[in-house]
Amino acid sequence: MLDPVFKPELVTRPAAMESAAAPLAAPLSATLRRNVTSLLLGHPWFDDVGLRLLKRYFFPLSRLWALAHPADGSLQQYRAALPSPSRLDNTAAIAQALSRFEARRATSAALDAAWEQVFFGPHDHPLSYREAIEQGRIAHRHAFNATRRHFWPLLDRDVPAVRLDIQTPEATAAVFRPALADLNPFTCPPARMPAVAVSRSVRSVGGTDTWVRFKSPSARLGDTVTARVSTPVGVLNPPTLIFGHGVCVEFDHWQGLVDEVGALVKGGIRVIRPEAPWHGRRAPSGYFGGERLIATFPMGLLDALTGAVQEWAVLAHWARTTSSGPIAFGGTSLGALTAQFAADRARDWQDDLKPKALFLITHCGHVSDAIQHGALARIWGGPEATAAKGWTEDLAAPYLGLLDPVRRPVVKPSAIVSVLGRRDVVTPFASGRAAIEDWCVPAENAFLLDRGHFSVPMTLLRETAPVRRFIDVLADVR
Repeated sequence: MLDPVFKPELVTRPAAMESAAAPLAAPLSATLRRNVTSLLLGHPWFDDVGLRLLKRYFFPLSRLWALAHPADGSLQQYRAALPSPSRLDNTAAIAQALSRFEARRATSAALDAAWEQVFFGPHDHPLSYREAIEQGRIAHRHAFNATRRHFWPLLDRDVPAVRLDIQTPEATAAVFRPALADLNPFTCPPARMPAVAVSRSVRSVGGTDTWVRFKSPSARLGDTVTARVSTPVGVLNPPTLIFGHGVCVEFDHWQGLVDEVGALVKGGIRVIRPEAPWHGRRAPSGYFGGERLIATFPMGLLDALTGAVQEWAVLAHWARTTSSGPIAFGGTSLGALTAQFAADRARDWQDDLKPKALFLITHCGHVSDAIQHGALARIWGGPEATAAKGWTEDLAAPYLGLLDPVRRPVVKPSAIVSVLGRRDVVTPFASGRAAIEDWCVPAENAFLLDRGHFSVPMTLLRETAPVRRFIDVLADVR
């Protein structure tokens, strides 16, 4: 259902954009690598392989890696925290893994501190120096994240995918029972918007990148939110897409991650990518990125999505103060669920904060379909653990239902673009299709691919018709 005809870009840029502020052109090697990756991995076989790799390697290794954070290099502390008694005698392997972990962590922390001063500090620095610091930051953060592999000798079947800390029905009711009667206090924009700090810039493919940060308005979170802002060069008052990432995806901390909407900046759209609660810079010590959202069901999910909606309201306000172009919400997987939830809650917001369009990739209609019945939930072991804490589907349904779009999105059906995989078992396809049918999304805006949850984004690296369609849709709502 992918349209092979690409539409022209929204904006034709001046040819004389080769100054220090001009955007970078995508290297031929990067374009070739992206196309080859899409050709190889943008097929249904990748979904089965991806789920197996997540279950057997990525999540258990991430759990072992996360245990090293609070251990601070102490062999004794790390051994005491290990969930796998059969490996306690592997002292040499533990010591070596911790040594490599600490070496990479120290280097990454040093680059983070330098980055902080260069981008948010009081003194300006040349563009070339800023770009070198940014390249160093993400390269060393990537290397630090990749020290997961050094914990391989400790891997066995006793290592859990996540460190579950399921909250009881009583504990959840103590916080969120009032939301069952009135959700608005948990999702409304703050009465007074927090101050938003804006970093210095670097060049990026198609534009420039900056970072914004502010204190989360959520009383349940209250930490610092960071978002990467990619702005097209030469576009006056560009439209803005606030785009959320998937669970456990830390886009600003790994090199070479899939960028399924990278072409939007070239199409004249500013893209804001906020870090979701407990991801990236917001990951608490002892947890890998996104783990706490999973581990503390259902409290973590409720905190994360209601908090994210309030944070997106702040970003929408900032976008409105810096451009008169329309605002859109979107995302992939968890980010798409956040976007459609925010678009539902935005009906109660002031008009200038409401999105005018939605771009949803691999979403489903009900959060419970993913959390209780999706393939990742089985990997995390959630159903059994929640039952042991006294949860039943009937008890959980009202709380998970809080996170579903109970009304149609605030945007017109013609301004919703949806990309679904017919073989998606993570955010189940039938649930997503039912949602877009209920919303009356026109056929030309619904891209139903013969792919699964992980092969859909891979396919979008090469087949960009959904991105082009969204560019056209956003142009129509200006």
